[in-house]
Amino acid sequence: MGKKKTFSSLEVTLIVLFVLSVCVSAGLIAALFILQRDYNDQSTTTPRPLTTQSTAKPTTTTTKPSLTTTTKPSPSTSDPFPDASLIGVGRADCTGLLADVPLMGYASSDQLAGGIHTRQYSRAFIIAEPDNSKRLVYVSADIGMVSQRVRLEVMEKLKAKYGNLYRQENVILSGTHTHSGPAGYFQYTTFMLTGKGFIRPATDAIVNGIVKSIDQAHQNMKRGRIFLNKGTVENSQLNRSPSSYLQNPESERLRYPSNTDKDMVVLKMVDMHNQDMGIISWFAVHAVSMPNINHLISSDNLGYASYLFEQEKNSGYLPGEGPFVAAFTTSNHGDVSPNTKGPWCVNTGDSCDNPGSSCPIGGVSTCVALGPGNDMFENTKIIGEHIFQKAKELFSNSSRELEKKVDFAHQWVDMSNVTVQLNGTHSATTCKPALGYSFAAGTIDGPGLINFTQGAVEGDPFWDGIRDAILGVPSNETQECHSPKPILINTGEMSQPLPWHPTIVDVQMFTIGSLAMLAVPGEFTTMSGRRLREDVQKVLDPAGTQDVQVVLSGLCNVYTHYITTFEEYQAQRYEAASTIYGPHTLAAYQQLFRGLARAIVENKVAELPKGPQPPFFNESQLFSFLLPVPVDKAPGNTTFGDVLEEVKPQYTVGEVASVTFVTGNPRSSVEHLAGKTYLAVEKYNKDTGEWHTVHNDASWETRYYWNKVSRDQSNGTMEWHIPPSAQPGIYRIHHFGHYKERNLPVTIKPYEGISSEFEVTAP
Repeated sequence: MGKKKTFSSLEVTLIVLFVLSVCVSAGLIAALFILQRDYNDQSTTTPRPLTTQSTAKPTTTTTKPSLTTTTKPSPSTSDPFPDASLIGVGRADCTGLLADVPLMGYASSDQLAGGIHTRQYSRAFIIAEPDNSKRLVYVSADIGMVSQRVRLEVMEKLKAKYGNLYRQENVILSGTHTHSGPAGYFQYTTFMLTGKGFIRPATDAIVNGIVKSIDQAHQNMKRGRIFLNKGTVENSQLNRSPSSYLQNPESERLRYPSNTDKDMVVLKMVDMHNQDMGIISWFAVHAVSMPNINHLISSDNLGYASYLFEQEKNSGYLPGEGPFVAAFTTSNHGDVSPNTKGPWCVNTGDSCDNPGSSCPIGGVSTCVALGPGNDMFENTKIIGEHIFQKAKELFSNSSRELEKKVDFAHQWVDMSNVTVQLNGTHSATTCKPALGYSFAAGTIDGPGLINFTQGAVEGDPFWDGIRDAILGVPSNETQECHSPKPILINTGEMSQPLPWHPTIVDVQMFTIGSLAMLAVPGEFTTMSGRRLREDVQKVLDPAGTQDVQVVLSGLCNVYTHYITTFEEYQAQRYEAASTIYGPHTLAAYQQLFRGLARAIVENKVAELPKGPQPPFFNESQLFSFLLPVPVDKAPGNTTFGDVLEEVKPQYTVGEVASVTFVTGNPRSSVEHLAGKTYLAVEKYNKDTGEWHTVHNDASWETRYYWNKVSRDQSNGTMEWHIPPSAQPGIYRIHHFGHYKERNLPVTIKPYEGISSEFEVTAP
């Protein structure tokens, strides 16, 4: 038997120290693991494979990644980043009706929705101070503009859910100004007349989508950092009213290199582990690359920029999914067009870049701005890519971190009666709303009626007579107030069946560190936006030493058409004729926003008068011209989802796979397919025997054209424009829809249709 090993006192001491060090290390590792688990990015799930389904089961189901709530650390839990901002981002579908409803923006009665190219989304961002004492909400929705009705309904829902956490003063709702989203979500007569009235399903889609995006942002709040950057976007815009711009003082124009604002401002949000969370971008351009002959729901050029950014950041996800949220919002775009080839007479090929934007044959109706591509899809793609590429560059190079202090101010104002102090001795007032003659002429982006021209400073006896007989004679007071605008529709003096235009308007601003966001309720022209920004900047940073950045966020909270400078107003082109509160509208907004900025600087926001509350009309007072969906009927010997025209057996990359189905009216699907899809391109996996979705109806590569054959019969053509990224293999196109079986009681039933399989080969 061997001798028992003995240890010296030094060895014993070393062994004990070693054991203790192992225990301490294990404890520290465990503690770090727990803290990492508690504060890691719970909203960012690991990208999953795209949805699969068994060949024995034709229904494709798409389960979105769950978004886990991040709760505020309890007092007993150590917060590793107590001095960091709290940030939440969220995105939700707000796509409206795909059929029968006018698209909002061009006011063209024959531009009815008839399918979908890309979905509409609401994107929400919540930013709070480190101690959570103040927070603000910014929402950008892929809609024409935020209406007062939508804002009021959203605020009601937020109050019911969150009490006073989200209020009028700390929530901004903005629209991207796509002209290819459904109308029907307004409560004022002018907009109801051009949108077939008030349409509850269209309004619900927007309101519910906005609220859901805010819910997601609220649930995903976590510690993070915010960065700011600014750059120049080229080859993406032109001034569509250059003769009006030239009315501004030469000394003022010489201060700027261009007659449009080419600057892009981006806000970058990351968590404390440097994981990208979201971006908000501001750039002045009209979302009118899709013209008034388009009938597909589309988020247009700014929506395509969002799509590209989110697809790149959310690798492995279908469009509309994934944790990263990218909002591309507009700014002072009132006189800015994305159609960079300029205006041409479509019937003769001659230029119509003249003060009246009129052609010898056809007048304003044939003067149309074109480009930069060869069709509306290419135009949208080119402009969207330009905006995306610059935002990507600015996002990657953002190094200026914003301070963590946030503030906000809000007022309601009667914009029909604001006294403006022009100088030390002279004042003026705004006017009751009215639209001028040139409003009916439209713009080079969306031409109007042949009998009207831009730049009209005198009325026409014929149209004056019709106006007087049907709408009433404008009062002398209103005519004098709006001079030199010849009034075509005196909306401010018309109240039947409801007021024709809003008079109570939101003015609102946020500050995040040295960034100031001005929520403007309309479309500011280039120079009017510059003047407003400069005024607010002088209040926030009078010495010019704090590098304050002021951005305008357009189409916020309520829509009031355009805002030109006083000088541009004298020219009475479309934008001036649509400046509904008269020639001193800009001066009034400058005065009001200076007041908001001063209240923030002096910490006197609580002393601001709230102002008169806007009306919230009973829904029974609102009217609608949209007839109920009729009972759907399938053609003889067919049923819903049957294929009428099949795909070809084989395609190559660059070709278009197309299939036509028997469909129900897609208006019946709007509630059931919110956040889902009307079509899916599916690829067969021969190893698993399953189909998985590679594109949905939010994908740029897909299009759904809905065709109304008769009152109760319709079909739908689904297209897949096969991209270079498509892998060779076996594919099929899957359609989802609903049909109305009977009226009493109303019975809506789902259906599906699946094309034959087809092969995609390399070119």
